[in-house]
Amino acid sequence: MGALVRAWRERALLTQEQLAERSGLNVRTIRRLEAGELRRPRSASLKLLVEALGLSPDEQRLLTAGGASQSARPSRTIPQQLPADVAAFVGRTRELAVLDDADTVLIAAIDGMAGVGKTALAVHAAHQLAPRFPDGALFVDLHGYTQGVAPTGPGDTLARVLDVLGVPGESIPRHPDDRAALYRSVLAGRKMLIVLDNAADEAQVRPLLPGGGGSMALVTSRRRLVGLDEARTVSVDVLPLPDAIALFTATAGEDRVEGVPEGTLAEVVRRCGLLPLAIRLAAARLKTHPAWSVPHLLERLPEHLTDAHAGQHSITAALDLSYRELDEEVRRAYRLLGSHPGTDIAPDAAAALFARTVAQADRLLDQLLEVHLLQEPVPGRYRFHDLIRAHAASVEPDAERRAALNRLLDHYSQTASAAMDRLYPYQADMRPRLPSGIVPEVSDPDAWLDAELANLLALARHAAEHGFAHHVRHLSATLHRCLRTRGRYTDAETLHKRALATATAAADRTAEMEALIGLGEIRRLQGRYEAGIEYITRALDIARATGHRRGELQALNCLGMLGGHSGRYAQALDHQARALAIARTIGHSTGELDALIGSGNLHRIMGHHEQGAANLTLALDLARSIGHRTSESVALLGLGHVHVVRGEYERAADCFTQALALAYGAGHRVSELDSLIGLGHLYRIQRRYEQARDCYRQALDLAREIGNRNWQFEALHRMGRLRFDLGDAGEALDDHRQALAVATDLGQPSDQARAHDGLAHAHAALGHHDDARRHWSKALAVLVSLGTDQTEEGGVDFATIRAHLLRSP
Repeated sequence: MGALVRAWRERALLTQEQLAERSGLNVRTIRRLEAGELRRPRSASLKLLVEALGLSPDEQRLLTAGGASQSARPSRTIPQQLPADVAAFVGRTRELAVLDDADTVLIAAIDGMAGVGKTALAVHAAHQLAPRFPDGALFVDLHGYTQGVAPTGPGDTLARVLDVLGVPGESIPRHPDDRAALYRSVLAGRKMLIVLDNAADEAQVRPLLPGGGGSMALVTSRRRLVGLDEARTVSVDVLPLPDAIALFTATAGEDRVEGVPEGTLAEVVRRCGLLPLAIRLAAARLKTHPAWSVPHLLERLPEHLTDAHAGQHSITAALDLSYRELDEEVRRAYRLLGSHPGTDIAPDAAAALFARTVAQADRLLDQLLEVHLLQEPVPGRYRFHDLIRAHAASVEPDAERRAALNRLLDHYSQTASAAMDRLYPYQADMRPRLPSGIVPEVSDPDAWLDAELANLLALARHAAEHGFAHHVRHLSATLHRCLRTRGRYTDAETLHKRALATATAAADRTAEMEALIGLGEIRRLQGRYEAGIEYITRALDIARATGHRRGELQALNCLGMLGGHSGRYAQALDHQARALAIARTIGHSTGELDALIGSGNLHRIMGHHEQGAANLTLALDLARSIGHRTSESVALLGLGHVHVVRGEYERAADCFTQALALAYGAGHRVSELDSLIGLGHLYRIQRRYEQARDCYRQALDLAREIGNRNWQFEALHRMGRLRFDLGDAGEALDDHRQALAVATDLGQPSDQARAHDGLAHAHAALGHHDDARRHWSKALAVLVSLGTDQTEEGGVDFATIRAHLLRSP
């Protein structure tokens, strides 16, 4: 908000003192507002500013919203993800005592056989420990032993967790190690409780552990995780007999066991293998059959087996009993739920699976919940225990399962399309459509995608493995933007590769082209430009061979972006020009917009300012006409940079300010960062160093807050340039060192060259001429390796750096 207030003041041709006098506010208040130091501006102060600056209604709303977001910005996301505590939890006193020692135990690894109650123990302990962790609790199912579901990879789990912790998708690093480092940084200074359930092994868990400080992790696994040296091990065995009887009594109800000899109860729980899961199932059967007695239940339970698989046999026997006692309609629902490839299900999806109404599906789910065959960890979402899931999937063959899965895939695919159309309406024509059907309403598309993304990916995998080719293509293309914005690059890559394999096997050239374009875009975001070019070139060949003009347009725009990133500017411009011609021929507004912005920024970087400005102006007009606010902001930023180079500082300030206003209004933090850096650069050129410092400081704080390392580099590097201008070469040296470290971690050579140039200038100013020559030489080497003679930053090019080396003592 500070940058906006300053820009509006300068538009009104007022000094800080004059604005203070006109508004009746203190000069110090104005200064603190512009510096971003006043976190909670009073509404009365904002009203005075509106009147003094003559703001329009839109600007007034923006100022008010900016004040609210400014005051809210220091607050952190406080996730509370623990499932509901286990009803009728009994025993485990020793284990709970170990876990309760949170002052010395920072990582606890709970191990034990299936069905022994590891998750129940972890969740119960977590609820007891939660008050000690004011920054919230995370719960992550790693699916180490879930039948039909692949164990979750650490990289993708980190992306999900970082998203929950408030890190925007575009700020999540590409590499798993960088994600783990960012995760530890976000947790630093917080006191959080992290439950990692159902782990396969140590490698799956280790990147998800906090780096120290005040957070605690509880891990459950069927294996003893001996490789976690720092963890306290808690091994869970079957229940002692008294606790097993107490659990059976609490679950069935005191009245149902009143007067029953303890020996009879003991025999019941022994036949359940003393396993909590089997005991709960047996007790639930007794509870839901009022005419049954405990001896009657005992007759239905097979005698306890004593071999090595007794525990599994006890659970299977209890499940078989529960299944046989269900009504046929409920048995059918149980079997069909066992065929669901996802991890949980909501009533609307269950209705599609069952071919019933949502109300009918709700009743069926409730009946399964009552007999403990289903769990409801959070309201409205149902899931199986892993052992029950396996039983449901194998209890008996069901000829209806393929048709049911087709209905489920239709439901998820249609709903995903509806959600994406709400979020990104201007890209709707770029996504494939299913045959016409009922299009569901999605009131909160972001929330729906967050809740269902794991299920969507599991369904896509199942579809690829079981011949649902059309659904694979649809989910791959539909979820591409969703996975991109959430930083789920590995998931996107896997999904697109499945779609590519399916399309190739089916000789579906259009689906093959779409998958290749998706893979190429992911490679661009991963910084793997050569691989991206290879994928997109293949897609372009298919598009041209099949006459798919829209696919050709998309491929050419992608090649233009990839060429720009890899320094092949002339080739990239040719691709963008061809894309622009196609977009105008077929009347494709979004493709035209992408081509105009891409070519405009390429011309700008290459020094063709007139053409760059022309293309970006056309893009701005088009973005406004179709309501594409993100592209409007990008076009404004490009125009702002063109105006800076031309010395048109007032017009540049107007562009950057409008872009910043759009970013505030849309809550788009990355565009906000871009705008702040643009304004800071403008102020630095104008020698308005204090204002430039304020912009860079705000940008650095925001970049660190949201975990965006690209913009951390930019803010640090620009701050180093500013400090050099102010004659503080020592401080500049420190900033450029930090910037170089970030650029190196991110694997961005062009930015490394810029940082080396900054270090060289600082060393030269301090008289360290050998160090200066070394860094300039490294900058030149980077440019040579990239096959380019310039970077996007003016003055960091081959000729200029070589001149510095020739003049250096």
